[in-house]
Formats: sequence, C-alpha cells, structure tokens
Amino acid sequence: MYNNWADLENACLQCQKCGLCSGRHNVVFGVGNRRSKVMFVGEGPGENEDLRGEPFVGRGGQLLDKFLTAVDLDRRSNIYIANIVKCRPPQNRDPLPEEQESCINWLRNQFALIRPKIVVCLGRVAAMRLMKPDIKITKEHGKFIDKKGTLMMATLHPAALLRNPGQKPAAFEDFLKLREKIDELGCDIAKQE
Repeated sequence: MYNNWADLENACLQCQKCGLCSGRHNVVFGVGNRRSKVMFVGEGPGENEDLRGEPFVGRGGQLLDKFLTAVDLDRRSNIYIANIVKCRPPQNRDPLPEEQESCINWLRNQFALIRPKIVVCLGRVAAMRLMKPDIKITKEHGKFIDKKGTLMMATLHPAALLRNPGQKPAAFEDFLKLREKIDELGCDIAKQE
C-alpha cells in the first residue's frame, strides 16, 4: 500500500501483473481531483483511453461529461475517475476475473488515498465487482447502498447508452439523484478542498 499519489502512480505505470500489460499503449491510472469525495469507477479503458492514457475520453466519455456538467460536476475539478483495470482488454471485452484480481489493489489504494464518501459504478462490471456480484444493473441503477460508510450507486455505462439511446433519460435520473445526495451530505462534499 502506497501512502502518496506519486509513489502509487509510478508503481502502477510499471505494472506487469497480468497479460493486459503486453498490449497497452498507456496505463490509464485515473484523472480528477484527488481530494474529491465523489469517485466514479468504470470497468477498464477502451481504445481511445489506451491511446491517451485517460479514462472516458471517447464517445462514451463525451456523453459522461455532458451528464456531469448538467449536475455541476467536472472531471478536472470536483470528482475523480478511475477503472477496475488500468490497461485495455483486447477488443474492449470485459476484463476477466483474474485480470480484475491482478489490478484491484491499485484501485483499493486509490480509494484509501481519496477516502470517497460516494462511489458511482459506471456499468455492470464495476457494479458487480464493487457493490454486489449479482447486481442487475438495468433494475438496480440509481439506488444507493452503504458499504462500510461509503455510499455506492451504479448507473448505466456511457457506452451502453450510446448503443441504447432510449436508456439515456433513466441514466440521467441517476445523475440527478447523485446531485441530490451530494447536496444532502453537504454542499462542499464535491468541491475542491
């Protein structure tokens, strides 16, 4: 366990714990305010993310940014975004359980440094790993659960919304619920300290 961001990121960038490292262009460590109390977690980087080294920068990321902006959140100033795995799975497939297991301690260390009050799981894979293995994302999105003092909520993955645009209104409702929860817990919870 690393007790500062510089050491954690440097070690993560050198990681070769699983086979995903062999096909990567960049380790996608995370982005945002490292003192935020709101953290978003996706499953893993796609092609655009692998090329740029930043999570959620493709079409799905652009949609995510629109949702964030609509509820006064921003990846650069008042939230933090990371993934379960830090390297791109081939053809953007779901990360395998053993790949998730190899990579999860990086995310746990990010959690330990941030100590978020709210975690939003972007999509089924992140929700299954962080919230509960049998979650039904289409039925349980937008509902908060308390896990050891951290509120967790799942929402539909932005890439899934691009494939199924009819689900965008339901996903946007999740972001409105998130904003309400942030306000309920204290207006400064998502602001830079």
